[in-house]
Amino acid sequence: MTKQTKATEFLTASGMPFSVHDYEYAPGGGLIGIQAAQSIGADPGCVLKTLVVEVDRRIPACLVVPADHKVNFKKVAALFDGRNARMMSPEKAAELTGFRSGGTSPFGQEHQLPVILSADAMACPHVYINAGDQGLVVRIAPADVQKAANARVADISAAPVPAEPIKN
Repeated sequence: MTKQTKATEFLTASGMPFSVHDYEYAPGGGLIGIQAAQSIGADPGCVLKTLVVEVDRRIPACLVVPADHKVNFKKVAALFDGRNARMMSPEKAAELTGFRSGGTSPFGQEHQLPVILSADAMACPHVYINAGDQGLVVRIAPADVQKAANARVADISAAPVPAEPIKN
């Protein structure tokens, strides 16, 4: 029996095809999305992290971006005609979404926030995204993420720049 969460129940009710996968959640071991990618053997560009932000300290939003990408907060703010965006406190995010930090999903939120899906994720044949609990992801087509979460697809992230080799 697969573990049921608010997110998996939401996806089941929406009729979207998905599968559930678990990984060892280690909050002190670095970037959780990268850990998940390594644990399940997936490309970090197709494992998506879910972040909750505030635009101009008044507009909450849920961002879904590849685990190995950085968020361009200025682009996020511009999507809401705002001046700046920043990460929301984990406590406030949990209160709004109903998910604890490390388990936030764009699916089945307590108070559904607007979801912005990184355009970079659309190039993956399928993505892994948090399933509503720490150490749990769903595998789903990016178009189904967009449809189920009523997400807006936008250019909000950039892959990290590879480090320059050290020259002697």
